[in-house]
Amino acid sequence: MKIKKNKNLSLSTRAIHGKHLHPFKGPVTLPIYQTSTYRFENSNDAIRYSEGDPNVLVYTRYHNPSVNEVEDRITLMENGEASALFSSGMAAISTAILSICKSGDEIVSTPALYGGTYRFFRDTLPNYNIPVKYVDPESLEDIVYLINPKTKVVYFETPTNPTLSLVDIEKLVRLTRKMEKEFKNKINIIIDNTFATILNQKPFDSDVDVIVESSTKYLGGHADLMGGVVIGTKKFIKSLKELAKHLGGCADPFAAFLLDRSLKTFELRVQRQNENALALASALEKHPKVLRVIYPGLPSHPQHKLAKKQMTGFGGMVTIEVKGGVKGAEKICDSLKVAINAMSLGGVETLVSIPVYSSHVKMSNEELKKHGVTQGMIRISVGVEGIKDLIEDFKQAIGKL
Repeated sequence: MKIKKNKNLSLSTRAIHGKHLHPFKGPVTLPIYQTSTYRFENSNDAIRYSEGDPNVLVYTRYHNPSVNEVEDRITLMENGEASALFSSGMAAISTAILSICKSGDEIVSTPALYGGTYRFFRDTLPNYNIPVKYVDPESLEDIVYLINPKTKVVYFETPTNPTLSLVDIEKLVRLTRKMEKEFKNKINIIIDNTFATILNQKPFDSDVDVIVESSTKYLGGHADLMGGVVIGTKKFIKSLKELAKHLGGCADPFAAFLLDRSLKTFELRVQRQNENALALASALEKHPKVLRVIYPGLPSHPQHKLAKKQMTGFGGMVTIEVKGGVKGAEKICDSLKVAINAMSLGGVETLVSIPVYSSHVKMSNEELKKHGVTQGMIRISVGVEGIKDLIEDFKQAIGKL
């Protein structure tokens, strides 16, 4: 999606003020419209709503002022046209997919995905007769053999969860558009940008159609809210919201209020997480009991050159592989004192998790191999603590192997 950028305002200014760059009388902090329904002044309001007037507030599953304000803010941050908030990242992803695909349509995806997305593709979409084909990111040229007139979505995430491998965005888009033109068939290119965030990666600059993110993660940043967001064209978001009314994954007004608070410190937090992640990854790479450190910002990352090309920062996620397999990973996670053993990411606290117990639990060995996940992997969501404290904490924990 080609978007005209607002070149005059920084990301932080957009995140803090949104559209409200003018004097007006009102609260500084976004009010919480904690209501399920709304009063009509008279029945003319009901008539206007029935005729399609979007300015008539009716029911919070349809629209809510607190939610709408945060949607506008994220739209500006992402340089998009419109956004839709959801109750979770998976509600955002599933609603986006089902708003595009019907029975008989097909999806092409890269195989390394968030476990919830992969299981949605593997276990749920077949019930709707929507097959998913997978292309190896190392052989993106093969996508031309997978796309056909039934293909409605090309879906990917980069960096991937938890292996932090990269997908060449410009190449994927170029090949997809080539096949789109050949078949005269609109293909929606959707990226999960949760790991990178808009601070580190700008997919709309590369003509991606739709961005999805779990706002539970970096956008929320405090481990106290659940949410998801979809950003795209006004036309697409309008149709998406119509389906969302039926599927019911609407955002909660209080969660929107918390997200509004979080957006004000988004750039400060994520920039610090970028810095801490690079420092921690560099330190752990030197440890003799760490078999491998995966971080796009390290020269040792096999796609470091691509990371420098398509990312403006390398993110707050670090994955390590340690000696002793899953038992070694358990020993380290249970020995940490500053970092927390918990299954999420993107918050101000450093969290660790073992992929085979969390995002990739109950996957076959073949599936784990396809995703690049090993038994001894630990995924680290680096927070904003003092970096010396984090490095020492991991050293003492790894030292107990």
